[in-house]
Amino acid sequence: MRIAAMDLLLIDIGNTSTSVGFSRGRKIVRVERMPSGQGADPAKIRRILRAAAGGEGGAGDSVLCSVVPRLNANWKRELARFCGREPVGVNHRLKLNVKVDYPAPRTIGADRLANACAGWERYRSAVVVADFGTALTFDVVTDDGRYVGGVIAPGLPLMSDYLAERTALLPHIELEGRFGGYGRSTDEAMRLGAMVGYRGMVREILRHVRAGMGALRAQFCATGGYAAKALRGLDVKVDILPRLTLEGLVLIHEMNRGGD
Repeated sequence: MRIAAMDLLLIDIGNTSTSVGFSRGRKIVRVERMPSGQGADPAKIRRILRAAAGGEGGAGDSVLCSVVPRLNANWKRELARFCGREPVGVNHRLKLNVKVDYPAPRTIGADRLANACAGWERYRSAVVVADFGTALTFDVVTDDGRYVGGVIAPGLPLMSDYLAERTALLPHIELEGRFGGYGRSTDEAMRLGAMVGYRGMVREILRHVRAGMGALRAQFCATGGYAAKALRGLDVKVDILPRLTLEGLVLIHEMNRGGD
């Protein structure tokens, strides 16, 4: 089956996991995931590219967004073979739908740029985008479409794992399960500290950022693998958008190779 020129593979390499999406036009029709460490094995890359493309043999082009530089060469090589051309590598020098107003733009993570582009495209107004991954990032786009920075905090798993790694008696915990107003076991006490405390941190960072940008009603949206879990019970309006980063990659391709 011949693949249309606008059929894209969308690669988002995070510290813990990698998402591989397949889109037709702006519609993301399939998403596959793998542990990021498996990107060291070219055979596993080829396998997930075939799965994401649905066995259709290839894609017209690809976009690569990565925060793990040591894996980039493998992915670029396999994407070039699969698509017949080098992928678009996301960075601040590309055409974007937001203006990057930041002192050191080369230090902005590619995923954060993709999130900012997708957030602005969705709301066309001041927006704060939170990405709940290994780290928790907040990215800020002003009402006039400028990316101005954000906040970086520990991700939910880092907060819970750190206690176990740095203490002799506290265990690693699962963040699922029910708990009341206070812990009746060590596990419950730790879950309360992680989940309730994390919501409080998110609420306070959001309040601080909105005040700093002079937009107390700025839109708030969230993405990332831990978003739904971390935000459960939060008394703040938030749109949870699991595919937001991949949507940003579609837009970035459109702005940079859409006419090819």
